[in-house]
Amino acid sequence: MARGRPKAQLNLSQSEREQLLRWLRRGKTAQALAIRARIVLRCADGVDNEQVARWLSVTPQTVSKWRGRFVRRRIEGLLDAPRPGAPRRIGDEEVEQVIAMTLNQLPKAAKGPASIKFGNPVTSPTYSIGDEAPTSYHAQGYNITC
Repeated sequence: MARGRPKAQLNLSQSEREQLLRWLRRGKTAQALAIRARIVLRCADGVDNEQVARWLSVTPQTVSKWRGRFVRRRIEGLLDAPRPGAPRRIGDEEVEQVIAMTLNQLPKAAKGPASIKFGNPVTSPTYSIGDEAPTSYHAQGYNITC
């Protein structure tokens, strides 16, 4: 005998299934969106909400929430709602381009990871036996006292 409220039937069109799978395969998809896509795909395959929750390590309420949103609003229901505050001045495409450039390109002056230049090492002068060593060195603006 079934317990709780009856679940709304969740059927995916081929294009919806493809979109959800694209989100899962894409390396730059936010993890929250990927989990929502996994929830919907598993529910569409007929898996019980409790089993989906255990499989994804989320609560049954989370599965119920995203299943219901998908049934009501389809793919749009899985996307993040707009946040309060001033509207964004740049779009998602521009943000993605900047992130990709940052991760994939070196600055023009850089010649690789080892391009960071360090100052000349502090070298101590040589002394002959019997010479008295100085008590401080001034090297590149640092005062090192012996």
